[in-house]
Amino acid sequence: MDAQRKMPKTLYGMKPNEILGALGLTKTYQGKQVYKWLVRGASTFDEMTDLPKAIREELGTAMPSITSSTVIDTQIDATGATKLAIELYDGAVVECVLLTDKDDRKTACLSSQVGCAMGCRFCRTGTMGLVRNLQSFEIIEQFVHLKHIAPDTSHIVFMGMGEPLANFAEVVQAITYLHDPDGFDIGLRRITISTCGLIPGIQQLAELNLPVKLAVSLVTADTRQRTDIMPVNKAYPLDELKQALLHYQHVVGKRFTLEYVMLHGQNTDVNSAKKLAAYIRGLDVMVNLIPWNPAAELDWETPSKREIDSFTRELDLLGVPYTRRFSRGRGVNGACGQLAVKNTVCDTNPLEG
Repeated sequence: MDAQRKMPKTLYGMKPNEILGALGLTKTYQGKQVYKWLVRGASTFDEMTDLPKAIREELGTAMPSITSSTVIDTQIDATGATKLAIELYDGAVVECVLLTDKDDRKTACLSSQVGCAMGCRFCRTGTMGLVRNLQSFEIIEQFVHLKHIAPDTSHIVFMGMGEPLANFAEVVQAITYLHDPDGFDIGLRRITISTCGLIPGIQQLAELNLPVKLAVSLVTADTRQRTDIMPVNKAYPLDELKQALLHYQHVVGKRFTLEYVMLHGQNTDVNSAKKLAAYIRGLDVMVNLIPWNPAAELDWETPSKREIDSFTRELDLLGVPYTRRFSRGRGVNGACGQLAVKNTVCDTNPLEG
């Protein structure tokens, strides 16, 4: 290895041949060895015991950490949900969450941006504004940090901070890496991308015909109300969004999800149910009902059980297919719409030391 070689910030996101070149290794199989150790969760070269000791020591001195990010805070709530605050190479901070369902299935909820530019009024992340997009290796490292907590993590949802389809290329690159059968081997059908309704991104997904799951945050099927709550509706209104979803459905041929955050006194009455039923006509869709998760900075209220029950009765009468989500992670502000941090960012090249 060249002693003057500039080491990368991270090895995650690299293929074995790229690792080989980045570390200045001379034997092809050594790149594959390092890659395998990364997948196993090694955090130092010293753990990579099938590499010669001299190489491990040299690499360990040149690159003490093989990740570009560090976990700076861990919170766990009564449901077992674990939220990590992760400091990035430039001092910015993102949050990601490990969720465990009733069947003990582990899901990594990943962020795609530091903050978010979409400004959805019910979401804490929207209060941050957009700081910057994450690069693919920063997305991958969130999964790695969560996998250290739960090695059996099997599913991924892009429902953390940010709008994934506004960072399309990096998100797809991260998915490709995490899907690699020789690597983390996360099945594409175990990965969900959630969007507030960016039509160009939905069209790109259709063009790729990438068999991940799609979830679209609808919140309301009333155009005026949605524009007020979700500013994205000004650029990509409901009727155009439906046409994009019909096209996506035709190309991909899979059911997708509409996420419906229930806001007390806003979108849970009979009229809201009727507009929702009309909107989904022709769509092969499941509506995911999500009681609003409280955030101190925001003025909305969570609907009561009676209010939710009344709304779902109307949906039953109208034949709307739905599921009711139990919000996990509320105890650590890690549930849907609750992620937000204060950030400062340095002007640094992420790939250079």
